Amino acid sequence: MKFTAYERTLQGTGASRRLRNAQKVPGIVYGAGTPAMIELDHNALFFALKKEAFHSSLLEMDLGGKTEQVLLRDYQMHPFRPIVLHVDFQRVDATTKIVKKVPLHFINEENSPAVKIDSNVVNHVATELRISCLASQLPEFLTIDLAELTKGQTLHVNDIKLPAGIKVMTQGKPNPVIVSAVAQAAEEEIVAPVVTAAPAEKSKAKKTEKQNKK
Repeated sequence: MKFTAYERTLQGTGASRRLRNAQKVPGIVYGAGTPAMIELDHNALFFALKKEAFHSSLLEMDLGGKTEQVLLRDYQMHPFRPIVLHVDFQRVDATTKIVKKVPLHFINEENSPAVKIDSNVVNHVATELRISCLASQLPEFLTIDLAELTKGQTLHVNDIKLPAGIKVMTQGKPNPVIVSAVAQAAEEEIVAPVVTAAPAEKSKAKKTEKQNKK
């Protein structure tokens, strides 16, 4: 993905407030050299942040007529308004070793024996993984094929086929669960009780009916 940034010369709280009033977002680019103070168009950045790829892939930043490769590292939002307050990028090249969270995309879930034959419910225990790789090898997402998932089966990190050069950082958990197939809870059939009139009530009803006829 590509985006445009502009050099920012003014710093400080007052300068940042004026930028935001002008529909601009202050930011910084660090790594591999001198940090660069930048500003970006607010609306363009706001909608870019809604895209998954903007968070998990290598980005091309046009700054002053030059293109640099960067990663989104952090951003701050207003507590209750849809306003981006600040954004941080990391400058990288193909040989930069990085650690980044990437989303998981699950495919063929509905065609798996667990779902198609045994009507299991697939529980996505993890929706993203923290990985380590070279910047040039960073995937936008990892695809998890569930075509062979069977009844009651659990898939762990070690069961996933990873692209070359990708290592999962499990953060102390040796082999965490990614997906599990769980049987659906049996539904109990609820039958409404049939209400019948008591004998005494029937007799009273007949007596009342006879009196009305008289």
